[in-house]
Amino acid sequence: DLIERVRDSIHNVLITGESGTGKELVAKAIHYSGNRKEGPFIAVNCAAIPETLLESELFGYKKGAFTDAKTDKRGLIFEATSGTLFLDEVTEMPPVLQAKMLRMIEERAVRPLGDTHSYTVDVRIVSASNRDMKERIHEGRFREDLYYRLKVIDLELPPLRERKEDIPLLVQHFMTRSEKERTKASAISEGAMRILINYSWPGNVRELENVIQRAITLGQQELILPEDLPAHLVQETDINIIEKGLRDKYSLDQLEKEYIRRVLIEAGGNKSKAAERLGLDRKTLYRKLEEI
Repeated sequence: DLIERVRDSIHNVLITGESGTGKELVAKAIHYSGNRKEGPFIAVNCAAIPETLLESELFGYKKGAFTDAKTDKRGLIFEATSGTLFLDEVTEMPPVLQAKMLRMIEERAVRPLGDTHSYTVDVRIVSASNRDMKERIHEGRFREDLYYRLKVIDLELPPLRERKEDIPLLVQHFMTRSEKERTKASAISEGAMRILINYSWPGNVRELENVIQRAITLGQQELILPEDLPAHLVQETDINIIEKGLRDKYSLDQLEKEYIRRVLIEAGGNKSKAAERLGLDRKTLYRKLEEI
């Protein structure tokens, strides 16, 4: 809903949230669903480019501006004209460059290194940070005036553990993208999806993407099954069942029934697999299922 309201805006957007919450995914969704989708989406990680190179990468340079400047080069800000410039980890931008970025936003123009002229640009800036930006300002590491220029519209992404309803949509997105990259297409079983939903995701969306890519690559079938997922996900699901039982004051009998029910779902209804995981023979499992 927020993306729909922001996508056609000319104003700069600041996205904050824990590492791995999908800030670049949101930035791309804003760009590719809005009226700038025909323009370029240029992503820059301000922490990944050495401080000495970041200015020339963003603003470009004229031939002879410095020793290795053999030809003119347009900067990434200019390249993003009519589109979106995504500044990831924007709080890592060095102070001198922050001042130049502020001036660019105010004047809507860039001046390449070594040039005497400025060039008008039409760029929407979407920035992202996993830092406490107010704290960075208080520490003197980020300009307050630039902060307010970047956060005309601010979006705070909650961690994945607080938006479990997004997990099925994200899983489908990652699986569809895998098909486009010509890796093995796949679907996901109800049991595997339940494990994904019950997991706490400390690594957020990035961790979920890695888990899905691993399952698609290593899985033996077209369907992702619980056994295709990392063991620690399944183990945490088991712990969650016990915690729920304690919280809701289940009897030992109720807890056993809930656990058997969950294991059977995760085994895709396969009683042999469920019995193996439960450490029961099939006859005992059938008897317990009749009681359930």
